[in-house]
Amino acid sequence: MSNQALFVANLASYTRRFTRTVNIGDLQMGSNFPIRIQSMTTTDTMNTQASVEQIIRMVDAGCELVRLTAPSINEAENLANIKAELKKRNRYVPLVADIHFTPNAAEMAARIVEKVRINPGNYADKKKFQVLEYTDGDYEAELARIREKFVPLLKICKEYGTALRIGTNHGSLSDRILSRYGDTPHGMVESAMEFLRIAEEENFHNIVLSMKASNPQVMVQAYRLLVQTMNQNNMHYPLHLGVTEAGDGDDGRIKSALGIGALLEDGLGDTIRVSLTEDPEFEVPVAKQLAQRYENRKSTPIAHASVWLQENADIFYQYKKRSTRLVQNFGGNQVPRVIANFENVALKQEHLTQIGYPFNEALDKWNMSELGADYIFLGNNPAAFMLPIGLKAIYYHSTWQQVIDKSNSFPLFSAQDFLATTILSQSLNFVHVNTTDCLNQTLIEKLKNTENCVIILSSQHENILPDIRNTLGLFMEREVNNPVVFGIQYPEELVQTDPLHLHMLYASTDAGSLFIDGFGDGIFFINSTVNSKRLNDIAFGILQAARTRISKTEYISCPSCGRTLFDLQETTAMIRKRTDHLKGVKIAIMGCIVNGPGEMADADYGYVGSGPGKITLYKGKEIMKKSIAFEQAVDELIQLIKEDGNWVEIEA
Repeated sequence: MSNQALFVANLASYTRRFTRTVNIGDLQMGSNFPIRIQSMTTTDTMNTQASVEQIIRMVDAGCELVRLTAPSINEAENLANIKAELKKRNRYVPLVADIHFTPNAAEMAARIVEKVRINPGNYADKKKFQVLEYTDGDYEAELARIREKFVPLLKICKEYGTALRIGTNHGSLSDRILSRYGDTPHGMVESAMEFLRIAEEENFHNIVLSMKASNPQVMVQAYRLLVQTMNQNNMHYPLHLGVTEAGDGDDGRIKSALGIGALLEDGLGDTIRVSLTEDPEFEVPVAKQLAQRYENRKSTPIAHASVWLQENADIFYQYKKRSTRLVQNFGGNQVPRVIANFENVALKQEHLTQIGYPFNEALDKWNMSELGADYIFLGNNPAAFMLPIGLKAIYYHSTWQQVIDKSNSFPLFSAQDFLATTILSQSLNFVHVNTTDCLNQTLIEKLKNTENCVIILSSQHENILPDIRNTLGLFMEREVNNPVVFGIQYPEELVQTDPLHLHMLYASTDAGSLFIDGFGDGIFFINSTVNSKRLNDIAFGILQAARTRISKTEYISCPSCGRTLFDLQETTAMIRKRTDHLKGVKIAIMGCIVNGPGEMADADYGYVGSGPGKITLYKGKEIMKKSIAFEQAVDELIQLIKEDGNWVEIEA
C-alpha cells in the first residue's frame, strides 16, 4: 500500500500531518501551529450575561476558541451581543456558531462570529430514519439541492473571512447517506466529502473537518479514512478531534483520551474538544494535558521498522482482533485480561477489595465484582492466605519455584532469565520483554516455540505507541502468535508528578489505541506505587471504552449546551445511581432532540429531552414512550429495560 493511500506517513514513528493554515479571526490553526484547545458553552445563547461569564471562565482555564449553539436565527443574532459584551470586558476569543437544521441561522452567524460549524447530516437533509432507494440520477439531483443550500453560506464566509467546520457525526448521518453507504465510517467520510467538494469548486478553503462518534473505534476509523481520502485528492485541511457524548468522570476522560490520543499519536489533529457531561471549564484541562504530550514530540525513527505494518495498513480502517493461540485464558477468543500489581506490599485480605474481591466476614467468603482482576502479581512475596477462586498469582520465577501450589501460581521471567532457564510451568509462563529485546532472534524463536508462554510487552521509547505497534508488526512478520499483554510503565518522575490523571490519560492513549486496532490480550500496570484500585478501574475502563471487554453499564451522555432541556449532570448521576449494575447495557442521555435518536448511535436505550419538563424514551432508534413527565421518566426507563428482559436486581 502506497503512502498516499495511508493516513500516516509511517506507522512506526511519529510525524505530525501537514495541513494548510486556517484563519479563525486572529487565531491560526494547522500543522504550523500548536494544537488548539476548545470547548462549548452550556448556557442559553440568548442569555448574554451568563454566556459571557462562562466564556471568561473557559478562557481562563485555557480555552482558545469557544463554540455556542445557534439553533435559530434569534440565537445567531444574539452572538453579536455576546461579542460586544466580551469586547467591553477587554476579552477576545474567537467564537464558533454551532448549527443544526437551520441554514438561515448559519448565514446570519457567519456575518458575526469567526467560525461556523455545520453538520452535513442535517444542514440540508432531513432525518426520518427511512430506508430510501436512489438511482444515480436521483442521487445527483439531491447533491444539486444540497449545493443550492450550501453555496450561499460559502459566499458569506468568503466575504466576511469566516472559517467553516464541516462536522460529521456518526449518529446523524442523513437517510440518503445511510441508504447508500450504511451506518459506517465510509458513510461519515462521504457525508463530509460531498460538502468539501462543493466548497473546493467555489474556491473556498478556510475549512476544518471532524468525524465524531461516541464509539472511539468508529471515530478513529472515520478520521483515518477521511485523511486517506483527502490525501488521495491532494487535500490538506486541518482536523478537529473529539469523541462525542463521552460521558462524565473517569469514563468520559478515558474514552476521550483513547479516541483523541490514538489520532494524535498518528500525527493527526489540529484542535481538540473533550466532550464531558460536566461544566466546560473542566473539559479544558483534560484537552490541554492530551495536547501537551505532543508539544515537543520528536519524529524519532524506530530501528527495524515493520514492513508488515505498511503492507497491511488496511487493518487500521476496520476492527479485526489479532489471531493468537490460546494459553490458559489468554488469547484466542478470550477477552483481554487484567493483571493487578501488589509487588511491593505485604498482601492482606483488605487489599483485594481494591481489585474487585471484597471479603464477607460474616459468611467467610470472597465475592467477585465485574471489575475483578484476573491475576495478581506478587513479585517475591507469597500470599499468606488462600486467594479467592478465580484469582491467580504471578511471582518472579525464582520465588515461584518455591511455591507449593503451582496450579494457581505462575512464573514471570525477564527476557534474559527466560533464555537461560530450563524450568518452566507446564501450563502458563509470563515473559516480560521490552521492544528492544524483541530484536533478539534467539529470544523470538524460544517465545514462538514455548506453547504456554504469554508475552508482557513494554516500551522505553519516547514514542511508546508506534514503538509497540512496530514490534507487534514484527511479531506478525515472524509468525509469533503468543498472546501479548501490554505492560504499561511510565517514568517515575511522571508518576510522582501526577500519578493518577496522567496515568489514566496516557495509558488510555497507548494501550487503548492498540486495543481498538485489534491488538492485545491483557493489560498490566507495572508502576506498583500508584493506587491499586484506581489502576484496576482504569484498566477495566480502557477495555470498556475500546469495546473489547464489557464489564459495566455504558453511558453515552452529551456535554450539555444551550439547547439542553434538563440538568444533564444531575440527571446522568440519577440514572447512573439506579442502573450502573447493568453490565453491557448502553444508555444514552441526551438533552435535546438534536442530540437525540441520531446522536445516540448504537445505544440500547435513550433518554431524550423533547420539551420543557418532557422526556421521550427510545429503544435503539425507535420511540417507545413520548412526552413523559420528567419526574416519572427514570422509573419509566427502568420499566422499559425490565420489559425488554435486560434488567437484573442488585445482589445483596
